[in-house]
Amino acid sequence: MHADAFRRPAPAWPAPSPAPAPASAHSGFASPSAGIALLADAIELPIGRWDRDCRLITCNEPYFRWAGRPREALIGRTLADIFGDTAWAAARNAFAGGLSGRHTCYERRLTHLGASARWARIQVFPDRSADGTIGGIYTIAFDIHDDVMRKEAASAARRRLQRFTDNIPCPLTYVDKHGVLRFVNRAYLAAAGQPKEQLLGRRIVEIHGAQQWAGHSPHFEQALAGEPAQYTRLANSYLGAPRWMRTSYEPDFDDDGHVAGVYTLTIDVHDLTVAQERLRRSVARDALTDALSRRTIMDRIDAAVTLADQQPVALYFVDLDGFKAVNDALGHTRGDQLLQSAARALQQAVRAEDAVGRFGGDEFLVLAPVHDPAGALVLGEHLLAALRNALNGDSANAAVTASIGYALAPQDATQPMRLLQLADDAMYAAKRSGKNQVMRGSETATGV
Repeated sequence: MHADAFRRPAPAWPAPSPAPAPASAHSGFASPSAGIALLADAIELPIGRWDRDCRLITCNEPYFRWAGRPREALIGRTLADIFGDTAWAAARNAFAGGLSGRHTCYERRLTHLGASARWARIQVFPDRSADGTIGGIYTIAFDIHDDVMRKEAASAARRRLQRFTDNIPCPLTYVDKHGVLRFVNRAYLAAAGQPKEQLLGRRIVEIHGAQQWAGHSPHFEQALAGEPAQYTRLANSYLGAPRWMRTSYEPDFDDDGHVAGVYTLTIDVHDLTVAQERLRRSVARDALTDALSRRTIMDRIDAAVTLADQQPVALYFVDLDGFKAVNDALGHTRGDQLLQSAARALQQAVRAEDAVGRFGGDEFLVLAPVHDPAGALVLGEHLLAALRNALNGDSANAAVTASIGYALAPQDATQPMRLLQLADDAMYAAKRSGKNQVMRGSETATGV
C-alpha cells in the first residue's frame, strides 16, 4: 500500500500524553546519521526498530501518534507489553521471519485506539549491519482499513448471493465467454452429482459431454452474441425418469457492453409441457376415436386446398352403413367400440402424410395427397377394404358396411367447402347405389 494511506487527520492516530521529546532526543535512528532520523520522522508512516529480544528500541514521530502511548510506555518494551498478547500472537511469526533475514508482513486490527480501531498491515524486515549480522528488525505500519472493509463487504455480498442462489431450487450457473464454468448453485451440484471442486474451472462441454452439449451449443452461442435464448428438451433428471427441462441463457454484459459470460437457469417444465400437450391433443383429437377432431381436419383441408395447385389432394367422406341399427340394438358401448375399430382401420390404412378425422357421428374424413385420379380411386378402394376387414371381424358388426365418396382438388373443386360438399354428395350417391362402395363426386360426374 502507498505511504499516503496513513496520511490522515490527526484523530486517526491520537497524540500521546505527555508529548514525546524532540526527535533528536529520542530517536535511535540517529546512530547512522541525524539525517536518517529526520527522514524517518518525516515519513507519515509508523516506523519502529526492535532488538533481537523483540523490544522496541526506537521509533519515529508518527509511531507515537499511532501507538497513542508516551515514550516511557514504548521504548524498551515488547509488543505484548505495549499492545497485549493478541497483538503479539498476530506478529510472532512475522517477527521471527524478520530476525531470520526474511522480509515478511502480517495484518491485524488495531484495537488500542478504541472507537477509532482500524486494520493495518505491518511490514517486517531485518536490521542488517554492514557485515551481514542481523541485530534486530524494522517494522512499518500501513493503514489498510478501507481496503479490508471493502473486501469484507464484497465477501459478505458474495456470501449473501451464494445463500440466495443456493435457495433457488433450480440449477443455476455462470459460464464465462470462453466456456469455462465459474459458478454453480446447490441445485446444480445435486443435478450434476459432482462436488464443486470437480466442476469449477472446467469447460462446460467437458462436463456435459460433446453429444449432450451439441443441443445446448447453438443457444449458448446466441447468448454470447448478446441475445437471450431458451432450450427445451426431454432430459434425464436427477429426480428419476426423463423429464422436460427448459434452460434459459442470459448474456452478462460488462461495463463496456461486451458479453463477459452467460448465466444459465434450468427449470423443470415437465408437468406444464405434459399438460399443454394434453390440452393440444384434446383440441386436435377426437376423444373417442383418437382421429383428428372436426376442427383440426377442416383446418387441414383449408391448408391443403390452398396448395392444391402444387400438390393435388383427394378428400374422402366415409359413412358407416347400418351403424345406427347396431348402436340401437347393442347399446352405445358397442357402438363406441365399432367407431373406434373403424377409425383405427382408416388410420392404419393411410400413409404418414395423410390425415384421418372424425366429422361427426359415424362419419369420417380422409385427406390425402394424390398424383392422379386413378391413384385416388385406388386409395379409396384400399380404405374400403380396410373397413371391411375391421368391421366383418366380429359377427355382431356383419350388417355394418361403409360408403365412401371423394372429390379431388383442384380438378373437381378449388374451394374447401365445395370440395367437402362434392365428397359428401358422392358418399350419398354410393349409398343410393347399394352401399359398400366408393364413388367420386365432381361438377360433371357422380361416380367412376
